[in-house]
Parts: sequence; structure tokens; C-alpha cells
Amino acid sequence: MTETQEAIPKQSSDIDRFVEKAKLSAATVSTITSFDEAVRYAVTLCLDRPLNRYAIGDAAVDISGLRKVIAAPFLSESEYGLLKEKCMENSVNCIDSGMRDNLIGVDVGLTYGDLGLAETGTLVLNCPDEELRLATMLCEYHVCVLPKSKIFADGYGAEKQLQKFMLDSPNYTAFITGPSRTADIERVLSIGVHGPLELHILILED
Repeated sequence: MTETQEAIPKQSSDIDRFVEKAKLSAATVSTITSFDEAVRYAVTLCLDRPLNRYAIGDAAVDISGLRKVIAAPFLSESEYGLLKEKCMENSVNCIDSGMRDNLIGVDVGLTYGDLGLAETGTLVLNCPDEELRLATMLCEYHVCVLPKSKIFADGYGAEKQLQKFMLDSPNYTAFITGPSRTADIERVLSIGVHGPLELHILILED
């Protein structure tokens, strides 16, 4: 092994590869040093993007007077408090439960990622609770905070963690690579049909 190779930790190369692959899948990737930065990022994104609401059945949706919504289940009490305070300052609604009451639309979902797989730029979220699953699927823009220490070269490197997720009950493990996309109809690529229109990955220095 050369001196240059020794100077580059294996994990650093995994991180670089994760960023490269995630960007190739149309994800936006940034680095942050604290959860405060994630809060500011999510709220700013929410304010910058248009409000989207969807009709259920034949009922029309009147968006006049509606406030934007950030869904953030499974944060710690202190983290959710930071987010709620920032949302209140900017007239944004903040929820951590009751996702089924917001089926007409959630603007931003803010979650943590449990693992990152560098081989494909994939996020892994262990989602045994429906609130977390819905928060990542109903939102137009998913902001996922991924601790740098949770990035592995591939699924084999994360085998022990994945086995633990799969043995827990009830279980639902999501593998997310880029924003939602499909080309089912006439081979025309559509983004954001079955889930978020945009995926933003914030790699947290830990």
C-alpha cells in the first residue's frame, strides 16, 4: 500500500462514491455539521418550493389560505422543538404524527437515514411505523439526514445492520435511490409520481 492510499481512509472513499452515485440518481447532496443546519435547510426548501395539494376523489382543493407543511416523525424531542420553532417563525405547519390526516399533501418530509450504500447511492430507512413511511412518501420534497458513520460500501458491508432491521417486528425497510420515478406509461419518464419529486440528502458529520 502506498503512502497516498494510507492517507485516504476506506470510509472516505465510500463517502465520495456514495455522493457520486446519489447525484447520478438525481438526488441533491450536501454536507452539514449539525441538526440545526438540517432544520434551516428543510424550512428554506419548503418556503422556496410551490405549495402542492391533491384532490381525493372528485372533491376540489381550495389552496387559498393553506399553510405549507413539514412532516418530521421520529425526531428527538429537542430536534423536533428546534424544527417547530423555526416553522412557527416562518408560518409553516410542523407535524410529527397524523400523516393520514394530511393525505392531500405534505410539502417537506424531514427524516433520518439509517444507512447509506455507496455502491448505488442508496438510502436505507428502517420504517416499522406507518407515520415514518407516509412522511417519506406523501411529501413532495424529502430531506434525509444521513450520519457519515452510517455509510457503507455496499449491502454486504451493512449486512449486520440490515439483518437486524429484517428481524425486528413489525418490519418495513425502504431502499431509496433518488427521487420517485416511473416509465410505466408509454416509456415516458415521470418524476414524483409514486413519491417525492426531489430527494435531498444531508450528510451529517458525526
